[in-house]
Amino acid sequence: MQPTSHAFKENARAALGNANLQKALTLMRSGFPERRAAAIARLPEFEALREEAKAIKNHVLEHLDFYLETFEQQVTARGGQVHWCRTPQEARETVLAICRRLDAKTVTKGKTMIAEEIALNDYLEENGVTPVETDLGEYIIQIRKEYPSHVIAPAIHLVKEQVAASFRATHTDLDPNRVLEEAPTLVAEARAVLRQKFLAADVGITGANFCIAETGSTIIVTNEGNGDLTQTLTKAHIVLASLEKLVPTLEDVSTILRVLARSATGQEFSTYTTVSTGPRRPEDTDGPGEFHVVFLDNGRSAMLGTEFQDMLRCIRCGACMNHCPVYATVGGHAYGWVYPGPMGAVLTPTLVGIGEAGHLPNASTFCGRCESVCPMKIPLPKMMRHWREREFEKQLSPAAYRYGLKLWAFFASHPPLYQAATALVTRLLGWVGGSRGRFRSLPLAQGWTQGRDMPAPEGRSFMSLWAERRKNGDAA
Repeated sequence: MQPTSHAFKENARAALGNANLQKALTLMRSGFPERRAAAIARLPEFEALREEAKAIKNHVLEHLDFYLETFEQQVTARGGQVHWCRTPQEARETVLAICRRLDAKTVTKGKTMIAEEIALNDYLEENGVTPVETDLGEYIIQIRKEYPSHVIAPAIHLVKEQVAASFRATHTDLDPNRVLEEAPTLVAEARAVLRQKFLAADVGITGANFCIAETGSTIIVTNEGNGDLTQTLTKAHIVLASLEKLVPTLEDVSTILRVLARSATGQEFSTYTTVSTGPRRPEDTDGPGEFHVVFLDNGRSAMLGTEFQDMLRCIRCGACMNHCPVYATVGGHAYGWVYPGPMGAVLTPTLVGIGEAGHLPNASTFCGRCESVCPMKIPLPKMMRHWREREFEKQLSPAAYRYGLKLWAFFASHPPLYQAATALVTRLLGWVGGSRGRFRSLPLAQGWTQGRDMPAPEGRSFMSLWAERRKNGDAA
């Protein structure tokens, strides 16, 4: 998909005027945070687990080359194959080559953000292979020709009436008079339709929450059985993963799994935790005929050793966006690419460039909730500040913003002048505010006053009051 992150402001305005989206976001704002808080309250050692999980991922990132090589050795020893891809195009071509060799006409897919990142569905369709999303949320947005608005709940921007309308428009062979009013009915219809797709598929594609170096295994965590059906009934199972998904051992994974579901959906554990190790063996009753792991770099290795390396600890739980006041107001599509919310505000500029995604690090209140709830303790606000600095250095931010900061920096570096100027402006605004005590509009502050009144200053500045207290000996 082509990013539209440069149009974040326009996207956000459209989102604010979308009644269905605002209704859907209202339902989200309390659900995920409340369930997370309840799940964590039942686990006294949660903070200790966060520290341990962070240490595991930091260790992997410091020795990523070793663990990648070890993983490949273990996959190969078990009859599988690892493919190394620098760019999205290389990854797309690798997947297509496997499909063509197996004469695949239909591909079933589990949820995978890497497939979204490389626009795999469009590429397969252009080359005569039909991809079918089997995760319910992904299936819904596929038939609507949309992209995910959340990393774990891709259709969270929709209300059930919209889903019902999409099912009626797509499942035209079913009774047009059927009742589609409740979620269980919608789920049952999707299950019946997708069952035939599972049986007919030639190749199954999934993502990977984790890749285990010691065994050459991949793991997906889901709340639907689609992931298992996707990878066990086909001629080949293709796993799409980015380089940082490596974890040393199964024991290490068990630690991270304890914080993943609690942070994501408020569950103690996801319904399914599926471990895949190699293709079907002669003694196995089911499983794929071939096992392929396609590793995508696409800028990840360039993050190592930089101020953005901590972002590679991300386990895609979605907790940062579940608690972000900006995401909860405008939804995921406003961010204009695959990764929304605070994690997208850091990762997207890395992958598509700060010139395209410069608005995203600025789409934050810097309240810090994203970092406080992140199970991997990723310092998201700090990294957003780094992107803001780079945007400023490259002169990509608006000229008024740059010159305004330079003017402020001049005054801030000359304290007496700064204090005199702020005292003058404070008295002036207090006088202009007059009896109303607030401003409905102010030059250079339209972004603030469009949605709220600006209080008028009352009395003297803080600095003058503090100086007076120090003079009178009142300050500690």
